[in-house]
Amino acid sequence: MTKRMEDKVVIVTGGAKGIGRGISNVFAKEGGKVLVVVRSEDTAKKVVEEIESKGGEASYFIGDVSNEEDMNKMAQTCIDRYGKIDVLCHNAGIFPEKRLEDMTVEDWDLVNNINLKGTFLTVKACLPYMKEENYGKMVITSSITGNKVGNPGLTHYAASKGGVNGFIKSAAIELAKYNITVNGVEPGNIMTEGMEAQLGAEYIKAQEASIPMGKLGEPEDIAYAALFLASDEAKYITGQTITVDGGQILPESKFDIN
Repeated sequence: MTKRMEDKVVIVTGGAKGIGRGISNVFAKEGGKVLVVVRSEDTAKKVVEEIESKGGEASYFIGDVSNEEDMNKMAQTCIDRYGKIDVLCHNAGIFPEKRLEDMTVEDWDLVNNINLKGTFLTVKACLPYMKEENYGKMVITSSITGNKVGNPGLTHYAASKGGVNGFIKSAAIELAKYNITVNGVEPGNIMTEGMEAQLGAEYIKAQEASIPMGKLGEPEDIAYAALFLASDEAKYITGQTITVDGGQILPESKFDIN
């Protein structure tokens, strides 16, 4: 443990489950003061208690990343409690499966409002405070889906994550003059609480067979990539994404995996 986040204030959206929970725990373990942003108070309390039981510091804010007023209140709450915002780990996102022929406009809007609009609103809310400090690290959870691969049933999700990567590149250029970096992590298939319930054991088994490392990743695998991008070790990296997928996108076909 290096305490790379010591004296840093970190916002983690979607920070109470799955990848977000891993990010919240790792950043707190590394000395960060973590504001966990979620829509459910029950899950928020659990992850804050989990962090505090290990000697970390955390609190929570209940809000919807697709709501501008909520995100502005989130940023102000962080300032009121901790005095600054050093790091934004924007992780909140959804991936409900729906085939294109069955997809409604409401389905499309729900995913893009949370995944893409939510990225814009969260970053915009934190920006004034980071500009004031002339310092900031923004790390956005993207995906291999939509950027490196496609996935049937996830056209809305793929479109949203492709948009996220485009956002990262342009935002990085705009914010560089304020000493704010903007980067992303592209997870492959990560074993989270909802993975088996939503996609099933057969899907997981098939995915493991398509990954050269032979297993799904863990939330901490994404968290440590985010930690690097949020650390001062990555001070000269901006507008980039790191793929964390156990080599999933590398094989030309499934026959190339031994």
